[in-house]
Amino acid sequence: MPARSTLVDQVYERLMELLLDGTLRSGDPISIDGTARHLGVSPTPVREALARLESTGNVVRVAMRGYRVPEMPDAKEIADIMDARLLIEPHLAELACARADGALLDALEELIAEQERAPHTPDASAIREFHRADEQFHRLIAECADNAALLRAYDALGGHGQRFRLFIGVGVTDSAHAIAEHREILTALRRGFGPEVYRIMHAHIRSVKQRALTEQAEAERVG
Repeated sequence: MPARSTLVDQVYERLMELLLDGTLRSGDPISIDGTARHLGVSPTPVREALARLESTGNVVRVAMRGYRVPEMPDAKEIADIMDARLLIEPHLAELACARADGALLDALEELIAEQERAPHTPDASAIREFHRADEQFHRLIAECADNAALLRAYDALGGHGQRFRLFIGVGVTDSAHAIAEHREILTALRRGFGPEVYRIMHAHIRSVKQRALTEQAEAERVG
């Protein structure tokens, strides 16, 4: 397993790899004890890692049956998630614009560079690398807004916006669009005009929604 700050992080990353590479598929049960034996750890970090995965919708917990991999999200679920993001993230971005400093802007620039360097291929490591930078880009902006209520709403969405990629077998197919849109957001933050940041973030999430729905429809067609 890769080195991480805690054992829970290591287990979490390993489970994500198993989801991304298709070892764990929709409907598969996930045994806490069996996973612990397989990874050579105690059940406690596995339980905590699964709870974290549950919070982002990457696994579900069924009463009296334990954890399992959820079914592929349908078009309505994807649309609902993206519509929630459309309500939350542009406001967070506009608030962040008033507080953004050089450190934040530099960090966002580096995350865009990480996305550019990530392999744009359908394998699990490429998907994880690209979307880790993507998620962190949005997360830093959300935290900079300094609005606890909106941040809780943002956290409640967790990784749901990316979850469908685990189950429809696509890689980083929209990388060029995502990187260009992130650069537009960063440019607007540098200008320091909140309404422009709001507009560009809204347009970005709307575009992500459309691309997600297109990918989901294609996956259903060929699947």
